[in-house]
Amino acid sequence: MLNKTSRWAPCRGTAGLVVLVTGLALIAGSALWLALTSGGEIRYTSDHAGTRPMWHVWIPVLAGLVLTWLMPSPPRAAAVSGPSAGRALHLQAGVLLASAVVFAVALRLVTGGGHAPEPAYTILKVVLLLAVPMLLFRLTGRDAVQREAVRERPDVRHRSWHRYGPAVPVAAWIVLSQIGPFAQPSGEGDRTAGLDLVTLLIVMIVVFAVNALLEEVFYRRWLQTRWEHVIGPLPAVVLASLLFAAWHIGIHGTGHLPTDLATVFVNQGAQGLFLGFLWSRYRLMWPILTVHGVLNAGSVLLDML
Repeated sequence: MLNKTSRWAPCRGTAGLVVLVTGLALIAGSALWLALTSGGEIRYTSDHAGTRPMWHVWIPVLAGLVLTWLMPSPPRAAAVSGPSAGRALHLQAGVLLASAVVFAVALRLVTGGGHAPEPAYTILKVVLLLAVPMLLFRLTGRDAVQREAVRERPDVRHRSWHRYGPAVPVAAWIVLSQIGPFAQPSGEGDRTAGLDLVTLLIVMIVVFAVNALLEEVFYRRWLQTRWEHVIGPLPAVVLASLLFAAWHIGIHGTGHLPTDLATVFVNQGAQGLFLGFLWSRYRLMWPILTVHGVLNAGSVLLDML
């Protein structure tokens, strides 16, 4: 059950501190590496080899993080207590972590650092990010752990300023990342070019389900939530962000592993920090699905206007 007398702590124990410091150091070191080797330019889409300055990603993310911190949020639930729930949660955290690592490694091996071939990409994603967790939850009693680890306190669910508070940082991030000097360039050679409107909408719905919905459920709702109770919220945000970023070398890679890892850590890793912090603060799906959906389709939607 929830121990309502315990206090929320952003980092728990030595393991949490190690994960937090190491993860942030990896992102900072990656930025330094790219600044020295490529002038800070990063590949930003799998559709072509175009680049953009990495700080064009960071400025909207930093604005979103600051506003997320400043906006009111629901009271945080305390850590899980009770030996049975604790064992199940630790097992789930470990298996989900292993599944995320296997997904990133397998996708890199399949692609060799190039574009992910179908149907291998979709099969790997569905099996490792959906089928494995669902089997895990069935075997370990997902419902009991979900009540402890995922749901926010019922006495604050009805407060609209908690439910709609993330609209401010999400809107600010959208404006900064999609409009103006920091906006991602339109995808030249975009694979959606030439599609009629109905086909384009169907493609966008399928892409949203397979990418934004599945990834946010796995990396934030399932993986990050459980690791928050093991090592603390902030280390869990960083851990989930790095794992979320790592698999992108399978579709954004150039074949040079150090550069590819550095690129995804400062690009998708930074974006993952914003997504993870939104989830940690609010425990609401709509803000992270909105941000992820815009990440995947924002330039296409703007081109349609």
